[in-house]
Amino acid sequence: MHVLAVGKAAPAMATALMARADAEVRSALAIGTHPSAGMPADLTFIAGSHPYPDQRSRDAAREALAFVGRLRADEHLALLISGGASALMAEAADGLSFDDKQAATRAFMHAGADIHQLNALRRHLSAVKGGSLAAACAGAVTTLALSDVVGDDLHAIGSGPGVPDPSTWNDVARAVDARAAMPLLPPAVQTRIADGLARRVPDTPKPGDSRLARAAGFVVGRAADAVESAAVAARQCGFTPVVLDERVTGEAREVAVPWLHRALVTARLHGSRVCVISAGETTVRVRGSGVGGRNLEFVLALTDALGDLPGVVAASVGTDGVDGTSGVAGAWADHTTAARAAAHGLPSAHDMLDRNDSFNYFNPLGDTIRTGPTDTNVGDLQLLFVTS
Repeated sequence: MHVLAVGKAAPAMATALMARADAEVRSALAIGTHPSAGMPADLTFIAGSHPYPDQRSRDAAREALAFVGRLRADEHLALLISGGASALMAEAADGLSFDDKQAATRAFMHAGADIHQLNALRRHLSAVKGGSLAAACAGAVTTLALSDVVGDDLHAIGSGPGVPDPSTWNDVARAVDARAAMPLLPPAVQTRIADGLARRVPDTPKPGDSRLARAAGFVVGRAADAVESAAVAARQCGFTPVVLDERVTGEAREVAVPWLHRALVTARLHGSRVCVISAGETTVRVRGSGVGGRNLEFVLALTDALGDLPGVVAASVGTDGVDGTSGVAGAWADHTTAARAAAHGLPSAHDMLDRNDSFNYFNPLGDTIRTGPTDTNVGDLQLLFVTS
């Protein structure tokens, strides 16, 4: 067996697999944000860049391609994927510049693309995503993934470097059109999409591709695990945990209040001291130049509605401990938040949303949630505590 781990949890995942008594690992490479404690000496570590790829990410992608290219047909690659893999291992497809690929990804993200739309574009502009990494390996490839996407779709986790890509150039074009993002993309990427639609540029490896005949994939950690752990913790704190099965997706500021109403109705069906728990991953359309993230924006959008709800606390947190550009995991708010913000001389929640400056709303109040990086992202948790 050979081990290639990519993502924020890459060093820890590789270390855990290599520690198994039944794992005969010949070589191992981890691509992450930073090394972890206890890494074995024979695990090579390369640092990529996150959340936006840079030259380090390019070098990491090239090392990964060289690593898998050395495997023989009778050897086995364990491909360990976790959140952040798309940015940490990134290289443009042949015929496309890395700068154009990076600019296109950033523009599409700022246009509010969800993870599925973003990954469809990424896979088609990449030399390693969408099954391309597995296609470069002569041996068998088994992907073991920590899921940071709603639905736990292996094709979306890390943009699916080890599994066939079901999306097409037509899907990319539809996703770009849905976000009105085509004018925002570099001309070279616009041309690339047009060439793909006209079949002048090959599509990504698809199900049935002979190069991926020995590729398989499994999700080994997901949001449901975080929800289950949160429910255990809530019960230990004296709350009755109630889980909302519907995943929370969409523009953070738009879906927050409907989520609050749904969570309140659910809580009132279960008495007092209830903790309503949900999971998902929202998006943020960047309009301003502030500091924040999707969890912070989600809670900021709730502050006015919470003003009339004493005994209710809402929170949203990223399980990797880092929400967007904020450096914190998320935030909490209750019926006092808006009044306390006004007393601090802060602009209104609405104004701060327009600036995408949610961190600088909650941080002066001491209402951010700081866990520190967990290096393991399985999406976001939204929580509503009702004490009366």
